[in-house]
Amino acid sequence: MILCITHSQDFYNIDLFFEYLQTKNIPYFRLNSDHLNHLYKINVNEDSFELTDESGNTIHSKDVKAVWHRKSWRITVPEELDDHYEKIFTKEYVALRDNLITTLENVPWINSFESEKRIDTNKMLQLKIAKKNNLVIPKTLFSNDEEKITEFFHQHCNGKAVAKLHGVITKSMSGENFLSTTVINEDNLEYIADIAYCPMIFQPYIDKEYELRIVYVDGEFFTGKINNSENVDWRVAQENYFWSDYDLPQHIKSNLLFMMQEMNLYLGAIDMIKGKDGTYYFLEVNPQGEWGMLQKELNFPIAQRIADNLIKRINIHEQNFNYHSYKR
Repeated sequence: MILCITHSQDFYNIDLFFEYLQTKNIPYFRLNSDHLNHLYKINVNEDSFELTDESGNTIHSKDVKAVWHRKSWRITVPEELDDHYEKIFTKEYVALRDNLITTLENVPWINSFESEKRIDTNKMLQLKIAKKNNLVIPKTLFSNDEEKITEFFHQHCNGKAVAKLHGVITKSMSGENFLSTTVINEDNLEYIADIAYCPMIFQPYIDKEYELRIVYVDGEFFTGKINNSENVDWRVAQENYFWSDYDLPQHIKSNLLFMMQEMNLYLGAIDMIKGKDGTYYFLEVNPQGEWGMLQKELNFPIAQRIADNLIKRINIHEQNFNYHSYKR
């Protein structure tokens, strides 16, 4: 059985994944991370767990052969719960979820929980590893210091910078989008005085030909190009643009491959820019990034490749287990 950790509002990508598993006669279980609360019956021991969801479906850890950590959302708090108990409710259910996940650490994951957490929560580490693997990165400052930000702006940004929160885009539980990237120029630089209340990442604005969303699946690349040269982010005006298939240069693929291997990621959505100066700039990798638009518009078999990777690694894992059992 393959366990898929996702959330209650997830669709399309996850549906394609499950449909493909059905064609292979491989059982699966959908675990909605936001509903991993009082709606589920959960029992965790030191080396196993048993869980029953709100529909009465039961899963035992001994039956889980692999895990796809598709998405994790904030655990939903019941409306009837007193506000005074919300913090402890959330804290204890997060602890229960983390303990449950730990019991599965010896089966194949996409991606490993610890590797994903390490990379996704540290954009500066991403840039460090990307640079180490010969990818070009923009000059970057993560700061809450008005004086240093102003100095960085005048020294590196040529009159125009990009400021963004550590998370590029988030979606609220009600489905609202929050775009956290903005352009800074001489006219609005004066408003940076409030930065102490919200540190941000600052980079020079790059004049670009287009943006690239690159989906990496264990050595394979699926790349979409979008001709967004005017907006700071294609998601601002995505209705005016369309995706096209793009063939990455071999040296960029090689550098990205080494980067992803060092990050210990089997899957990730990578954002890059092709500058008007001809340079490919690495921006970030999101281990749980979106790729459904590429599969839908360009017919990339991304969901199938994710499933194939897990199936392959299940077989290898079981062969190794049987071999070591025989050697004993």
